[in-house]
Amino acid sequence: MIHKKFMEIALGEAQSALYAGEFPVGAVLEYQGRVICSGKRSGSIGSFSNEIDHAEIIALKQFYNQGMNICPKKVTLYCTLEPCLMCFGAILISGIGKIIYAYEDAMGGGTLCNLDFLPPLYSKNKISIDSGVMRKQSLKLFSEFFLNPQNTYLQETYLKDYTLKQSLL
Repeated sequence: MIHKKFMEIALGEAQSALYAGEFPVGAVLEYQGRVICSGKRSGSIGSFSNEIDHAEIIALKQFYNQGMNICPKKVTLYCTLEPCLMCFGAILISGIGKIIYAYEDAMGGGTLCNLDFLPPLYSKNKISIDSGVMRKQSLKLFSEFFLNPQNTYLQETYLKDYTLKQSLL
């Protein structure tokens, strides 16, 4: 299955983030069967976390900085965690055609927004979304993150509680 191939690469990015002590989110942009950009979460270490350097945003910046002459509608974004509202908005504005994510963000996921009720900047960009691809593997990374007492990011949140309950199922 082609989705597994690219999600494995996104999981590798997430694993790399986890090894660095960061929140384990990885993302890749795929076009015509090849990875064109990737990103991993940064800025989640320390007492003052950076809420801008999300994996999806980093991958999108690479895409635009490289100046590729590629129609964004033909690009698929693979990510280990459902994009938050900030990332989802950036993905929509960018015109990316498809999102495939592994693990649902029960606390801050943005993909369930009803685009029909949003302004044209967002609602005109119809996007395909698939979820649950390699969910168990992604859940394992998030569980490992939350169980590590050295990680302070999102420790007292619904996402931590939800994730640890999911890992017991």
